[in-house]
Amino acid sequence: MNSVRCLTFLKHTTLLCAALAFSLGSASAQISTAPDSSSSTALLSSESSSNTLQLADDAGAPNDGMPGLAALPAAPAPKGSGGGQYDNRGGGGGGASGIRSHLTYEVGGGLNAPTTDSSPYITWGGNITVGAGYRFNQNLSVMLEYQFIDSKVPGAVIAEAGATGGHDHIWSLSLDPVYDFMPKRSLDFYATGGYGFYRKVTSFTDPQQQQFCYYFYCGIATQNVVVGHFSSNQGGWSIGGGIQHRFAGWNGDGRMKVFAEARYLDVLSPAVTTEPNGLGTTTVGPDTKIIPVTVGVRF
Repeated sequence: MNSVRCLTFLKHTTLLCAALAFSLGSASAQISTAPDSSSSTALLSSESSSNTLQLADDAGAPNDGMPGLAALPAAPAPKGSGGGQYDNRGGGGGGASGIRSHLTYEVGGGLNAPTTDSSPYITWGGNITVGAGYRFNQNLSVMLEYQFIDSKVPGAVIAEAGATGGHDHIWSLSLDPVYDFMPKRSLDFYATGGYGFYRKVTSFTDPQQQQFCYYFYCGIATQNVVVGHFSSNQGGWSIGGGIQHRFAGWNGDGRMKVFAEARYLDVLSPAVTTEPNGLGTTTVGPDTKIIPVTVGVRF
């Protein structure tokens, strides 16, 4: 009886263990075959990033090796980059365009009058001036100027030499700073002056007959011919000022200016007592002091 009960108990125990083992195996298989939600999320994220990069490549935008981010458009350059300098103009900080924006030029002409000290030796005349320079900033420029002055010799000096006419020619090359007081306004005042090299030539003339030819015709005419002269080379200085008007240009950025100025000029010529080319004894006092008045254009 006991044997039967033991066998029955072992049988039931064996069946129970088999059932339990089968249940555990089924649960394990179900767990292993269930989809991993985190893996799916990572896969979707990877596919989204790949699609984003593909769209960026199709659009032609660089991604700089940063996966998952479309390249952003470049920020626009700041307006006016390049360093505007003068007269509301842009373009200069360096290079050829920057250097050109600093260059300035001038051309002009006018009259010159003698001071009371020099009026016995020189009279009224005219002048021509051309120059080029460098503009350091809105206020300060330095000009290299060439000037030619043509003035008459007073009648007393001509008579002393025994001639019938005469003139003084003065060539100069000078370095002249220019300071603008109101460079941003259309109407501006400035001061200028400088020092340089001056050559003065005093010539005496007499009328003489000379042959001339004009195309296919030649003839004889009377004209003044230099019969005697003397010259000197020396330094000289000037100081003065003027007024100028700036044109606005198309966009208010014009650099062209018209100017009118007057200077006090002292050519440090020596006193001379000579007989030019065999003419009569001629005496000229020291220094040549005149006042050139010039009208012209700067740009």
